[in-house]
Amino acid sequence: MHLDRLNRYLRGGTPPGGLRAHPGCRDPRPPIRSAPVTLPGVLYFATESAVWTGGRAFLDPAAPGVAFAHAHLLTAGQFADIAAQEMGREPGTDLDLGRVLSVGRDRLGPGRYETLVLAGRRDGFPVLTFTAPWGSRDVPGNAPSAAYLRHLGAGLITAHGWGAARAAAYLASRPGAAGQWTAAAVEALLRGGP
Repeated sequence: MHLDRLNRYLRGGTPPGGLRAHPGCRDPRPPIRSAPVTLPGVLYFATESAVWTGGRAFLDPAAPGVAFAHAHLLTAGQFADIAAQEMGREPGTDLDLGRVLSVGRDRLGPGRYETLVLAGRRDGFPVLTFTAPWGSRDVPGNAPSAAYLRHLGAGLITAHGWGAARAAAYLASRPGAAGQWTAAAVEALLRGGP
């Protein structure tokens, strides 16, 4: 969600608070434009991130609800390279988007972030994302790290114009974070606290 985080995927490098550098995309240009979006489904945290420690964010598009996100208009090659970096693969190979664009979903592998999802359309462009093949109720939740929440919160604040309190309440209520993070604790992080 956070443009600064996206830039690490595009240009390469380690995001602030992250533990791993990304190689970057073949085409490191910034997005053509960005816009706030809502996606059908629920944002949840599960598994363990090698970059952030703590839970990773996933979208369960089949769950009832609405997930708030930040869409970036990228080339198909940039999308493929970002997906590859999240799938633990080397960027540089284009994805065949035919199935996800026609059926709405395409499972490229069994792991995290290896399932492509067509989450809608905006201004004539497909809204694509990648997530896990499982649903939010199929795996145990895992609370995200403070550094990861800072990036997600900054993205919500920038994209949707929310204040820190609203972004914190949203993130703290997501499965995996709920009961592990309070809205007050997340708000303190977003305001620059420990």
